[in-house]
Amino acid sequence: MVLVIDPDRFLETAGGRVWTPERNGEAWRLAHAALEEVLAAGGVDRVVIVCGLQGAGKSSWIARQDQDAAQVYVDAALPGARHRAPIVAIARRYRVPVDAVWIRVPLVVALERNRQRQGDKIVPETSIRSVDRLFEPPTRDEGFSVVRIVVA
Repeated sequence: MVLVIDPDRFLETAGGRVWTPERNGEAWRLAHAALEEVLAAGGVDRVVIVCGLQGAGKSSWIARQDQDAAQVYVDAALPGARHRAPIVAIARRYRVPVDAVWIRVPLVVALERNRQRQGDKIVPETSIRSVDRLFEPPTRDEGFSVVRIVVA
């Protein structure tokens, strides 16, 4: 079983993706609830936080992983330890180890990939630049079993 939790999916509407600060907060509440639900059901061996700039290739990297593994992937920018902490805390409550995978790309690459996205999937450039400025590489001190850096 492989499950991907991407808070952006909770921003989708019949007319496409709609982002507001309020909707983003609700999307994260729903993403955390989804993680809680799947961990409560059991059968998950590991939670893997896949973080990095928007356009880094997080979703593509996840798609190339072993689909038979009992893992839950959290696919989001998650630039700081404070952003990753709630996910780590939820996993700890269920005694499920958490790994971090940082998909590391230069800002110019992420911006170019973002420009190639379609319609409402394009992230405002200011948001990507903000994540780049704020990004704190994940460390084991945050509670991760493993921290892996994938240079894309």
